[in-house]
Amino acid sequence: MSTAVSSTAAAPPTIPILSGGRWVDSPTKRTSDVFNPSTGQVIAKVPLCTASEADDVVKAAADAGPAWAATPVVERARVLFKFRELLMQRFDEVARLVTREHGKTLAEARASVQRGVEVVEFACGIPSLLMGQSLPDVARNVDCETVRHPLGVCVGITPFNFPAMVPMWMFPVAITCGNTFVLKPSEKVPLSANLLGQLLMDAGLPPGVFNIVHGGKEVVDALLTHEFVRAISFVGSTAIAKYVYETGTKHGKRVQSAGGAKNHLIIMPDADLDQAVAALQASAFGCAGERCMAGSVAVPVGDVAEKFVDRLCEKASQMTVGPTDTGAEVDIGPLITAAHRDRVAGYLDVAKKEGATVALDGRKDLPANGFFVRPSVVDMVEPEMQLARDEIFGPVLSVVRANSLERALAVGKKCPYGNGASIFTNSGYAARQFKQHFNAGMIGINVGVPAPMAWFPFTGWNQSFFGDLHVQGQEGIQFYTQQKTITTRWFATAAESHADPIWRSK
Repeated sequence: MSTAVSSTAAAPPTIPILSGGRWVDSPTKRTSDVFNPSTGQVIAKVPLCTASEADDVVKAAADAGPAWAATPVVERARVLFKFRELLMQRFDEVARLVTREHGKTLAEARASVQRGVEVVEFACGIPSLLMGQSLPDVARNVDCETVRHPLGVCVGITPFNFPAMVPMWMFPVAITCGNTFVLKPSEKVPLSANLLGQLLMDAGLPPGVFNIVHGGKEVVDALLTHEFVRAISFVGSTAIAKYVYETGTKHGKRVQSAGGAKNHLIIMPDADLDQAVAALQASAFGCAGERCMAGSVAVPVGDVAEKFVDRLCEKASQMTVGPTDTGAEVDIGPLITAAHRDRVAGYLDVAKKEGATVALDGRKDLPANGFFVRPSVVDMVEPEMQLARDEIFGPVLSVVRANSLERALAVGKKCPYGNGASIFTNSGYAARQFKQHFNAGMIGINVGVPAPMAWFPFTGWNQSFFGDLHVQGQEGIQFYTQQKTITTRWFATAAESHADPIWRSK
């Protein structure tokens, strides 16, 4: 195939990989179905490539490395400027492709692509951000300076829930820092990644600087252990994040590995209840709950609990659920697969068995086709219950009631994750206690989804992140470069040693 994304055909097309600047059909006979989650129909086949194919792609990236690293950083940034221009020209096309293969509403897809664009814009400023430090005369006649160098071949292994945004968390920074890049997108959503690859080539990126290989565990393991790979960025579940971190570091790679989450949202008695309910509604049920920053545990404090649950159930029950690819305006789209839909819906039965109260059951009146679950609210959840512990990754919100701020903070303290958390309050004291003491790396105050923008790092804690340097911001630049410190002493010649000091010359 010669294009990144095939046009419509009688049979679902098998999409290519990108290696050394060429779109290549994989010879493998093993493929996986790519669905339109709104309809349940297969729209493409993705090849489950072999370790040998992954090796070829990495070698193509390695071959392109020296010339790209030697390209002046200002010229590298200009390619990113052009890429950003093309992204904006075809913004709606990218967003609609995200909707088609993932199921986000078009508004959600557009917002996610915009967040990716912001990382591209950040990367365009890397010439300033790569500047080192210097200090003349750190000792007598000795100068010292630092400079940053690219690492080499970097790898991104990305999840299904943000097909365009999460890859753009990684490769714009990596390649503008002078590295080459291999992207292994989720086999559930490969189409958006291929379109991004085509736009990069259209922007003038040299062959081999950006590459794409599709596949499953065989390809992932080949990338984690490849001798030419220097750094690995991953976003996904905690179990796989830990595996990626342990395997990659064991083989001498730098690894930043973001895992799952169980994000808590505390509602204090003095909160603006309408604002809090609206924020929780968007946080818990936006993107059908398929995001690592989704609010998944609401913790109302004191006598606000009853009013909060009633009002949230009322608002959530009014949300429209349906296919996102028809042009009709809906609030919530489908989940990614039928299997995932069934897993998410099954937690409502688990809730009943554990003694919680299903205040809003999202399994009723669902569209006939596609993979849908309506917003669901489970009240009277205890922190020890499965609903409070597991990352459900769907539109199911658990409510854990607390009688004090201290009790609410304790609920978070027991959570093994540590991605994000928010508090809704008008009390400066409560907000300060929360941001100082809650057990999470990203904190929101009267903000439903405290995900930072491109200029700040995505700072998950605990089982939500494995590694030292996070994606985005200055930490992203530090991750994709290695620092060199140069100490210099020059000795004067005999003639130079008798010259007048500069301040005495006329």
